[in-house]
Amino acid sequence: MISSGSNAESVNPVLRISQLDALELNKALEQLVWSQFSSCFHGFKPGLLAHIEPEVKAFLWLFLWRFTIYSKNATVGQTILNIQYKNDLSQTQKYQPLSKHQKLWYLICTVGGRWLEERCYDLFSSRQLESFFRTKHFINFVAGLLKLCGLLNFLIFLQKGKFATFTERILGIRSVFCRPQNVRQIGFEYMNRELLWHGFAEFLIYLLPLINMQKLKLKISSWSLPIAVFSNSENTLAAHCKECSVCGEWPTMPHTIGCSHVFCYYCIKSNCLFDMYFTCPKCGTEVHNIQPLKYKLEMTEVHTL
Repeated sequence: MISSGSNAESVNPVLRISQLDALELNKALEQLVWSQFSSCFHGFKPGLLAHIEPEVKAFLWLFLWRFTIYSKNATVGQTILNIQYKNDLSQTQKYQPLSKHQKLWYLICTVGGRWLEERCYDLFSSRQLESFFRTKHFINFVAGLLKLCGLLNFLIFLQKGKFATFTERILGIRSVFCRPQNVRQIGFEYMNRELLWHGFAEFLIYLLPLINMQKLKLKISSWSLPIAVFSNSENTLAAHCKECSVCGEWPTMPHTIGCSHVFCYYCIKSNCLFDMYFTCPKCGTEVHNIQPLKYKLEMTEVHTL
């Protein structure tokens, strides 16, 4: 690792966006670890970890520090992006790993600092009221000063491209590439297909609610099947009034819409309320007026179906 990282910093400087991405990946990993750990205690009494949450988090971050910074000189986010920390205090141009003092101070500033930030009020709340208020104002002043220093460091980082955090600048640790970056030939065929498909899917999502699917089905069925011409005689009407053209059952409160077919009142009324352009499923006649069936059906005809 040391030999391959020689002069990597001078030849291939780490981009600002890569350093910021590494910080975001670290935050995402910490949230994922904490969510997975806290989910293990969902079956226990609520608030079980509330009193010791800062200490539990500090122990988890200590565990991550042991297998990332201490052993590999890089966080998880930096490892994913092929980045690691370099001892910027050394005078040589070659890669120098972090010293043990830098690693320990990094642990104190990150893990210890966050633990102290969450526990500071609890540590000093047992004192007298006046001294507690003084300590609270002092802590708020120190916290505001550190945030101001972090803001100034970030502005300098945007200009210089070194030391993304205030802790890195204080300890003299800098992000460099583990290996020289090679230019890769990237094919965009897959990306083009994905973009084309997503654009087509969004177009369909916008278009489908505007299409009357029921009317379209009736149009297609009218083209594929011949439409029978019915007479308006009572015999023809009686032949079709034994079943509802929508539900296929014996018509309840039979009504017509101007054609020779019969509908249940609730079937035709609900379909007309849902679709103002509703047409007869059998012959495609548009609804002009819903009228009760004048032809009287004998209930004895039910047995002949």
